[in-house]
Amino acid sequence: MSDQPFFPDIAHFHELAVRHRLVPVAMEITADLDTPLTLFMKMSVGYGDKFLFESMEGGEKWGRWSFIGCDPLLSFTSRGKRITIREDGNKKVRRFTGQPLPALRRLLAKLAAAEVPGLPRFCGGLIGYLGYDLVRSLEDLPNKRPLLPYPDTAFMVPRLLVAHDSLRQKATLICWTRLSGSDDVDAVYADAIERLRALIVRLRGALRVHYRNHAENRLLITESIAEPEFTANMTPGSFAAMVERAKEYILAGDVIQVVLSQRFQTEAKLLPVRLYRALRQVNPSPYLFYLQLGKVTQIGSSPEILVRLTGGEIELRPIAGTRRRGKDEEEDLALEKELLADPKERAEHVMLVDLGRNDVGRIAEGGSVSVRDLMVVERYSHVMHLVSGVCGKLAAGKDQFDVVAACFPAGTVSGAPKIRAMEIINELEPERRGPYAGAVGYFGFGGAMDFCITIRTIIAYAGKLSIQAGAGIVADSDPEREYQETINKSMALRRAVELAYKGF
Repeated sequence: MSDQPFFPDIAHFHELAVRHRLVPVAMEITADLDTPLTLFMKMSVGYGDKFLFESMEGGEKWGRWSFIGCDPLLSFTSRGKRITIREDGNKKVRRFTGQPLPALRRLLAKLAAAEVPGLPRFCGGLIGYLGYDLVRSLEDLPNKRPLLPYPDTAFMVPRLLVAHDSLRQKATLICWTRLSGSDDVDAVYADAIERLRALIVRLRGALRVHYRNHAENRLLITESIAEPEFTANMTPGSFAAMVERAKEYILAGDVIQVVLSQRFQTEAKLLPVRLYRALRQVNPSPYLFYLQLGKVTQIGSSPEILVRLTGGEIELRPIAGTRRRGKDEEEDLALEKELLADPKERAEHVMLVDLGRNDVGRIAEGGSVSVRDLMVVERYSHVMHLVSGVCGKLAAGKDQFDVVAACFPAGTVSGAPKIRAMEIINELEPERRGPYAGAVGYFGFGGAMDFCITIRTIIAYAGKLSIQAGAGIVADSDPEREYQETINKSMALRRAVELAYKGF
């Protein structure tokens, strides 16, 4: 690693401080001896709230950019309409009632972050998750089941952020400063530089040094731990009964499809980072994430985007249609051919593409919505899927929060028509979904946003690990086959847990 000059310089920082409340100070270092994971482990030890976002492109190569953050300037949580914002290490706490997405919009606007040339495409913002139950603030749904013990939504604005560029083997280190009219601007700038220098010392150190005397040193152990036993929140019989009831609604004309899920749970006997290490080996995916906010940690390998907004372009990619991977290339190709020829899978996929077009059309310019790559097969470690792309140009007067509101939750985890499908889910599933079928990602300072669907995700909370998976129910669904689909979709996560427990 070699130091480069800090930017902006002090004169430019003074200019930015006049107009903005959040101003970054950054520098670039050589990072050819580290992976994003080792940088994350060195950087974030000791911090409660932290994240790592990585990606695998096409199931074959690592994505160019990875993002790491910790040390929040502020945090945002909501449960129902109860919202809490914590600042300055919990020294300042505000509680009020309201709708989460409008509150997040106001918060991001109030932060008034400065743009500095030379920073990566994503350099800061609100990072976190939207739980499935956010839908209750967007649609008038029955509120039968009790609130879960963790937030419906949780976000943070990290003070420290690292953007790792695997192509150039460089990392941009960013420290966000928060200013008010009474601050000593020179002192704020000097403090940011000291924080970046301290971060460099951390990143240059050996990994084991950081964990030698720390409670988190268990994440480096490799000896075997007794393998976990998973229990489901439904029996095969109760799941089958749920499917049959859903089919009655379908035959009555209430819905065309509804996605029903079950949850698998086991004891948590190791640190979540060890699970993440295993999951990124077992099931690398377009959206790999480790997100720890408060007492909830999500370790995910989601294959599916919820929605992305970049430069005014809206994009989502519905995934519907699944087959397991073959034992060899010949069987893989045979299963692909079978999937592409399956009329049920194709009809379900086209229906969800149409639903995606309708969602994007709600916030896109008229005539700008299009479908790209209709029904291509994408392969992952344990399954293959049918995937399509839906795009549109953001309409004037709309923003990143409007985009999420229009597309949340994804039709691929709810059904169609979406609102009636969600009502049926609420009636038939025995528990609220929590983070499952929601979204993980960010609202960027510059107006961009990127969220994946919270599927293929392990939730660590209160000494438990939970995995949830669903199946799309249609008129001719076979309950046993749909039950098995939930097992297949959860298998990569189960194997990651088993690997983490065995040691590697």
